[in-house]
Amino acid sequence: MAKNLVIFLTLISFLPLLCNSFSSENPSDRKILVLVDDLGIKSSHSIFFKSLQTRGFELDFKLADDPKLTLKRYGTYLYDGLVLFSPSTKRLGGSLDSAAVLEFVDAGHDLILTADSSASDLIRDIATECGVDFDEDSEAMVIDHTSYAVSATDGDHTLIASDDFIKSDVILGSKKIEAPVLFQGIGHSLSSANSLGIKVLSASPAAYSANPNAKLSNPPSLTGAAISLVSVVQARNNARVVISGSLDLFSNRLFKSAVQKAGTSIKHEKSGNEQFATELSKWVFHERGHLKAVNVRHHRVGETDEPAIYRINDEVEYSVEIYEWSGTSWVPYNSNDVQLQFYMMSPYVLKNLSTDKKGLYSTIFKVPDVYGVFQFKVEYQRLGFTSLSLSKQIPVRPYRHNEYERFIPTAFPYYGASFSTMAGFFVFTIVYLYHK
Repeated sequence: MAKNLVIFLTLISFLPLLCNSFSSENPSDRKILVLVDDLGIKSSHSIFFKSLQTRGFELDFKLADDPKLTLKRYGTYLYDGLVLFSPSTKRLGGSLDSAAVLEFVDAGHDLILTADSSASDLIRDIATECGVDFDEDSEAMVIDHTSYAVSATDGDHTLIASDDFIKSDVILGSKKIEAPVLFQGIGHSLSSANSLGIKVLSASPAAYSANPNAKLSNPPSLTGAAISLVSVVQARNNARVVISGSLDLFSNRLFKSAVQKAGTSIKHEKSGNEQFATELSKWVFHERGHLKAVNVRHHRVGETDEPAIYRINDEVEYSVEIYEWSGTSWVPYNSNDVQLQFYMMSPYVLKNLSTDKKGLYSTIFKVPDVYGVFQFKVEYQRLGFTSLSLSKQIPVRPYRHNEYERFIPTAFPYYGASFSTMAGFFVFTIVYLYHK
């Protein structure tokens, strides 16, 4: 009896931990695996890691070639997010490989991938599968002779001060990043077939990718604004990926560095790296821009119950509640561009949903004079937000024979023609019989 009581009390003590674990009601990733080439990165990038820990994330640091590495056990993933700060790793340890990392993303989990001039084929392959292509020249770096960071020594202009940010409050926060971001690494481009990739930090039109230690004999393959320094990908399952061509971008050294962009007289005491990296991590780990839709309802106007079938020309009310995760709780999402489609092969009805500013979106419309199997569809895709795809199928029937009006107004000409024909025949008969 005493033994059972001890077991019961032990299980009770673990309940708070279970309640804080990742769930659909708490979309922010909670447990993150951080893979590094060298455990020294834990201290050289400590400011970035500490910002995650202060926001409630549990970080598990491991060497990328650890033979005991695994992302899941007994079919269940052990982590909610993955940070690859191991650009030079040629092979991951344990059961991990590029396929396992991509499967992790396909399962709806999030990834931060960093590279540098020593990026291995493994890192390049993972990036390629995400629709991002690094420069094929393994020794190439991004060089910019007009937007470099001013320093005491002239250098080779590979330390870039970039302020070409994506204009999105969802991805980079509402507070403007005043100072340029210091970047030293390799550039990449987004595949033309990749409709899900977005440039977050771009190079200037004068930048190019080449080996800084060799004479440029051929035109560089990547030039100008086509070079992306940091990109993000949001998969169709709403998994998020950040791909950076510079591991140093997240380092304490660049976080604390003063910065002055070439061609300007303004010198910032601190670069924009820390703010940029922090805001980007909030987005990739679903602390911002995560939407959910609940309480999808439809019914005839004046009723409350959801019918199994509608009739043509019925007045229908549709409503849905949409909320956004603020990082700590669900708050009403307010927008005026959510649309409803009443769909059969193509939209027969397309209406904007009005909102009460408390998360409830609704509209009233008339079912078209066409019967068949329709769908209520809401397809909501906006930059930085998780996509919403709602669909409910409902059949629509025609009028029954006893549901039509006794006299249809549009048929009045035919009624008149019928009665005038009868009246004319009666007059003709009278005239024919009695006229001499």
